[in-house]
Amino acid sequence: MLIYIFRRLLVALSVMLTVAVVSFMLLHLSGDLATAIAGPESSAADVEKIRVQYGLDRPIVEQFFDWLGAAARLDFGRSFYFQNTVMELVGERLPITLKLGGVALLLAVVVAIPLGVLAALYRDTWIDRVALMVAVVGQAMPTFWFALTLVLLFAVGLKWLPVAGNGTWQHFVLPAVALGYYAMPAMMRLTRAGMLDVLGADYIRTARAKGLSRSRVVFKHALRNAIIPVVALAAVELGFMLGGSVVIESVYSMQGLGQLAWDSIARNDYPVVQAVVLIIAVFYIALTFLADVLNAALDPRMRTR
Repeated sequence: MLIYIFRRLLVALSVMLTVAVVSFMLLHLSGDLATAIAGPESSAADVEKIRVQYGLDRPIVEQFFDWLGAAARLDFGRSFYFQNTVMELVGERLPITLKLGGVALLLAVVVAIPLGVLAALYRDTWIDRVALMVAVVGQAMPTFWFALTLVLLFAVGLKWLPVAGNGTWQHFVLPAVALGYYAMPAMMRLTRAGMLDVLGADYIRTARAKGLSRSRVVFKHALRNAIIPVVALAAVELGFMLGGSVVIESVYSMQGLGQLAWDSIARNDYPVVQAVVLIIAVFYIALTFLADVLNAALDPRMRTR
């Protein structure tokens, strides 16, 4: 087990380094950063002054290692627009995005796993068809359109929930539903497929032959094995949610990390953009690593891979 964890950790660190290189290079390849910071109406002297001030006149490799060393110390510099340190901005906005992602994932899991189990137990019945229809609609529907539809129905029409903001728990209901419905179909279909595979296995037939109750066979024997790939998918989906929160937070005017990224991109605030990209990538990689470790603990056969 320790060898498996060490191997996965090496892979995770390699991916983190690759993401850091790509995120740093993409911003520098997008154009002259000094000109973008100074503005289109600045003189050549002003642009050159900014280039020297921010160290943009140094070799690109030297700039990268300086930035990477500072990032390892959680020092991403100061925001060009907000005039705060980047970590202060991230510290204010990150809890909102994490709360939104966590609630959305919880909603997706609570709906997807029971629906997938029911679809497998009642295969080719109306229950199975309804579950698959819900999954297909969720995969085909654009997230921003669904989010706006929820606003029109529950906030503007029925006035049950607030339209925008993040001040109370009611503000998280509609965004979490919109974001959770995006992740639910894949988890539901994977749960259904896993249950169909294990329900026909020999050990399930043996458990039934022993006279075990249906609920014990389903939940203790079948679901435990069928849910293993769903664990990894849930971690991946949470990473997607953190990255995809830009759209949802923009629709609902939630001042989270996604909204910060959107505002920073619009204002050419490169230190904030680099920090947000790297932080979201680190969360995504860390969640995938934890999912691999948990899967290895649940299924010892994975430790040999």
